[in-house]
Amino acid sequence: MPTNRRTNVPQAGRLNRRTLLKRGATLGGGFVGMLTPGGLAALAETPPRTRSMREVNRRVRPLSCDTMVALPDATTTGTTVLGKNSDRPVFDCQPLIHFPRQQHAIDSTIKLEYRTIPQVEQTYATIGSSPYWCWGYEEGVNEFGVAIGNEAIFTKTFTDAVASSKAGKPPELGLLGMDLLRLGLERGQRAREALHAITGLVERYGQWGSGVPGMDHETGGYDNSYIIADGKEAWILETVGQRWVAKRVTHGVAAISNQPSIRTQWDLASHDLADYAIDKGWWPKAKKDDFDFARAYIDLRTPLQLSQLRVQRSHQLLCQKENGDVSPQWVMRILRDHYEDTFLGGPNFNAALPDFLTLCMHSSPAEFTWGNTASSAVFILPDDSKRLAQMWWTPVTPCTGLYLPVFAAASRLPEVLTTAGLEGKTVTAPPQAKRDAFSEKSYWWLFRDLLDTIKGDETGAEFSKRQRIARTAFNRLEQNWMVGSKEVEKQAILQENTAILDGFTKHCVDQALATVNRLRKSKGS
Repeated sequence: MPTNRRTNVPQAGRLNRRTLLKRGATLGGGFVGMLTPGGLAALAETPPRTRSMREVNRRVRPLSCDTMVALPDATTTGTTVLGKNSDRPVFDCQPLIHFPRQQHAIDSTIKLEYRTIPQVEQTYATIGSSPYWCWGYEEGVNEFGVAIGNEAIFTKTFTDAVASSKAGKPPELGLLGMDLLRLGLERGQRAREALHAITGLVERYGQWGSGVPGMDHETGGYDNSYIIADGKEAWILETVGQRWVAKRVTHGVAAISNQPSIRTQWDLASHDLADYAIDKGWWPKAKKDDFDFARAYIDLRTPLQLSQLRVQRSHQLLCQKENGDVSPQWVMRILRDHYEDTFLGGPNFNAALPDFLTLCMHSSPAEFTWGNTASSAVFILPDDSKRLAQMWWTPVTPCTGLYLPVFAAASRLPEVLTTAGLEGKTVTAPPQAKRDAFSEKSYWWLFRDLLDTIKGDETGAEFSKRQRIARTAFNRLEQNWMVGSKEVEKQAILQENTAILDGFTKHCVDQALATVNRLRKSKGS
């Protein structure tokens, strides 16, 4: 069929199947969007211009992360196990940071990226994976064994905020999801206390502002969802502007990704959650009793294929072992997933040259991913004094990474873990943040450099061979550390001595550095 070169629209009056799908999916928000009024309307008219897939992808850049949880009845450890992949730009270094418990003067404040807020009288000790420019954490744990992972979610509330900003009336700058995560850990001895801390701050300050270095607020901002867990329960918290909804999970498994997931049943919520959506025209007043949070607040102009496949994959793999067989190692395997054991057989060429979005994310020359997995963590969260909470953390893509054991009761971390690249560790508003760059003194950057070495080039020409070599070395270390951590845990509890925990992590870091540097020099040969 002949086309108009300027608009790329068929000149004939009828629509063929390919054109039908392209128009409905592009203008209506993916396949699901075709079923919405906007999507159906798009099928009936000829658009002035069809956006390319690259343009579609570029308007939804900040769009990855995956968090999952298994409660004690589902795990081999009899503990809660939380997993998180943090996907960020390729230069977005994430040092691992430790802050001790602290007492604060009355009327003291915290200076965040966009706001200065009141400090509380006491903050609890925390460990978290913190972007080099950021006050907060992508994922973290506190001294009481509360752990949190968060996600960007794309909502009508954020779309409204962008429209206001473009009209010259931007919302007041608020708190980033990463800051809210750390604030929750610092202020909550249990998961529910952390939940209340976060929701109170969301209601007071909102969350408008870019969370991506080098991006403006309209491009790099987003609303947030979280899994907040301790040894007894987990909470799925989803926030939309200054409103929120939360669902308690007490058994089995759960997973979230970059879309609202709570539907018609929840346990706690903002008092006007449904009324606000009805007033905005996002939900019919006549169906208030059947209010569906996700359906009302989700922005269907962000294609659901970007998140639905990943969250379903997480859930599928968790459910395979939900009857008491989910181990920390199994959650690590999930976080390293590229659909290898599905009908897809994994990526067509190699994981470092992705042809679809996977849980373990790699940068794509086609630019449909927006970076790499920048950090990954698995948390082991007990609910008794005979066990200690642990965070197993790796920088960069977990399929080329090495999960390092760190105890929540640690009193210090090796300096190499806490060091960023040449930009250093700061608190800087993302639009003003410069790109970080490689430093030999940074544990994160050594693993980032190793990823490039394993890939060989942008297309991953050497990835398949070199990644197997790295995995063999790293798997051996992880197995040894898993065994060693149990004895270290016993001794630290028996002797009431956290120095034992610090020494164990330092020993593991030394082994990791020796192995990483050997692999970097050998280039996987």
